[in-house]
Amino acid sequence: MLKLLTGLGLITFAMAAAEAQAVAPSCSLAPGWTQDGQSRYYTTENLYEYMDGNSEGYFSYNFQNMHGVTCKQGETTFVIDISDMGTDDNAFGWFSATRDLRSPAYAVGMGGQIVPRRLIFAKGKYYVEIAANPEGDFTVALKQWAAALDKLVPGSTSPPAALAWFPAERQQTLKLAPESVLGLRILKRGYVAQYDYGKAFVVMEDTPDSAAAVMVSLRKRFESATPVKLGEDAFQSTDKYLGRLCFVRTGRYIAGYGITAEGLDPVALSAALVKKIQ
Repeated sequence: MLKLLTGLGLITFAMAAAEAQAVAPSCSLAPGWTQDGQSRYYTTENLYEYMDGNSEGYFSYNFQNMHGVTCKQGETTFVIDISDMGTDDNAFGWFSATRDLRSPAYAVGMGGQIVPRRLIFAKGKYYVEIAANPEGDFTVALKQWAAALDKLVPGSTSPPAALAWFPAERQQTLKLAPESVLGLRILKRGYVAQYDYGKAFVVMEDTPDSAAAVMVSLRKRFESATPVKLGEDAFQSTDKYLGRLCFVRTGRYIAGYGITAEGLDPVALSAALVKKIQ
């Protein structure tokens, strides 16, 4: 039995090591590039050293570890890093938090972006990034690396299903908020879509019971709450900053709208949103 357990342990370790190796970038992925310095590996214990203390954003999206390498071609340097963010939602959430909304998306992984000196994309539970130096437009080379890294990194190329729940019309942004959804600490984690008339949100709790407990706390927070016949539990209220609100619980999800413009009904909009939640 001891030999069997030892053998299973070795197999598990070997599989974990193989996966870690599979997502470690290499300068040989693209022709003409050579490695500059040692490969990098960081965890939650030491990422702050690499990021010069600016690691909190990674941690808020459940950062696990990072493999990196610096590659050179002539005078051009590409700093390449692949971060394991734990889940597809976290990886896409960190991508959506770091992308430049003024620039178009680039079709790679679940979602990507290339600007003259930077490539970022999410695929499966991984977040991939390249920083280029010196000054200049490295778009052509970044596209080549995007294709190479897309082949290397395992995981889904489909964006999180939750993105399809939100109406696209008049949508300005759609992000995974890692904490304090709508600025409310009790809403710990969820997707928020910004519209020109307000916000839509879907908060993910661990269980229906924990979601029900959150609804109880929300009612205490919004004293003017009045019941609404939606989902398994719902109410509407108003807030100085969030406008006219509707909160609906369905299973472990809490969804709804905060409307700041006239002529739109948060209850009707919330009813349509809840129908899409799977």
